[in-house]
Amino acid sequence: MGITVFSPAKINLFLAVTGRRADGFHDLVSVAAPLEFGDELTAEDGGQGAERGGRFSLTCDAAGVPLDGSNLILQAAEKFAAETGWGGAVRFTLTKRIPLGAGLGGGSSNAVAALRALDRLSGGRAGEGRLAAMAAQLGSDCALFLRGAPVVMRGRGERVEELPAGAVARLRGRRVLVFKPGFGIATPWAYARMVARGGDYLPAAEAERRLAAWLGGGAPAEELLFNNMEPAAFEKHLALPVLLARLRSDFGLAPRLSGSGSACFALLREDSPVGALTAAIRAAWGPAAHVIVTRLG
Repeated sequence: MGITVFSPAKINLFLAVTGRRADGFHDLVSVAAPLEFGDELTAEDGGQGAERGGRFSLTCDAAGVPLDGSNLILQAAEKFAAETGWGGAVRFTLTKRIPLGAGLGGGSSNAVAALRALDRLSGGRAGEGRLAAMAAQLGSDCALFLRGAPVVMRGRGERVEELPAGAVARLRGRRVLVFKPGFGIATPWAYARMVARGGDYLPAAEAERRLAAWLGGGAPAEELLFNNMEPAAFEKHLALPVLLARLRSDFGLAPRLSGSGSACFALLREDSPVGALTAAIRAAWGPAAHVIVTRLG
């Protein structure tokens, strides 16, 4: 019997990269929120998979998704087996909706979905605490997907803290437009460009001050939005700032880049003209652009 787990995308509403660490990673302060849009991962008994040379296998309906050990789903499965001693074999099937190279956390979310599916198949051998530890080891964005709500991320992203209830109420359920051009941005490139530019970091004390000011007040989500990875991406990909400037001037929105990009997002009013917005995005970026209307989870 198969188990299907929803694997949501995320956006970074607030992203302050504060500096480079000695281990090569970067420290950050971020508010990230899952979306009601995402992938689906099905896990089924692999039967005699182990005897055929592989305990875990993966198929996907989208081109370009790696199906070998470089995929975080299979890495998560191997880690789960090693940490818990579970000996089952599993066939994973990924229904892919989150575009690649978007800064929407698709790979990290898929890894957490795999951990959750395996925990259910194994009868709960890990539990939330061990799942969180495994998620943090798999990738910087993984831990946030265990919460299912907007969170604050610190360190390289592995330190996750729940937001106060009042802050969550200002975020959860907000309508959001997510849009991505036909090209992606590789996260390692984006961070390397930040290092080369040198002046884009925001001091940690200032990042915490800005976050605390929003958390302690009653300002809407639009007042929280920030991303200091934008300058590096915008320097190379001029199509991004040109369109965002138009959406600000013509529609009164406050669009931002999500994570390292290339996906962008804009919080919408309930009466925002989605048709006109979609037309403007496709006119600027062509038919290859992804346009999604969803809500913050």
